[in-house]
Amino acid sequence: MKKKPSAKTEAIAGKSADQISQQLCHRVKELRAAKGWSLEALSTACGVSRSMLSQVERNETNPTLAVAVRIAQAFGMSLGELIESPENTPSIHVIRADDRQYHYRSDETCRLRTLSPLHLEKDVEFYELELKPGGVLRSSAHFEGTREFVTVQQGKLRITSGDDVVEVSKGDSASFRADVAHCLENAGRADAIAFLVVIYQ
Repeated sequence: MKKKPSAKTEAIAGKSADQISQQLCHRVKELRAAKGWSLEALSTACGVSRSMLSQVERNETNPTLAVAVRIAQAFGMSLGELIESPENTPSIHVIRADDRQYHYRSDETCRLRTLSPLHLEKDVEFYELELKPGGVLRSSAHFEGTREFVTVQQGKLRITSGDDVVEVSKGDSASFRADVAHCLENAGRADAIAFLVVIYQ
């Protein structure tokens, strides 16, 4: 049996090329403003020239498929999500456990998985952190005013924020400055699992 197109697909298919182009230029401008990005910042994030992005936002050019996909990826979206009208965007965003796009870091001693939509990056970020014995997650200073919140689900963690150091165990929560060099270390002999929220000002 032939699968019926989704309402989203039908909504996009029902638009003319000019309407889609107009929608794309508004969406790119909207999303960039929401992130507080300059054209230069978006250019760096997606690998598309500043002049091309400016033309796209002014609806002076129709970007190639490759360019549109790069722009969408910079905002943590699919191409379909980028060109949809906001009212057609699902109200529930699901991140599947096996979606490798959200595995921010994965090696022998540290696994960091993003639990928040990628387009919220640099606003609020939610992670699941798993550290093997001896595992360390080191971070340089984030933007001024940034704070991190950690809740330990399993094991023990040693948190260092600037010159301050504290140990936390299962069930403990801690918040600390993240606008200075900081790190999370497994302070026990078993695996440590924690949930980490980063809030930018």
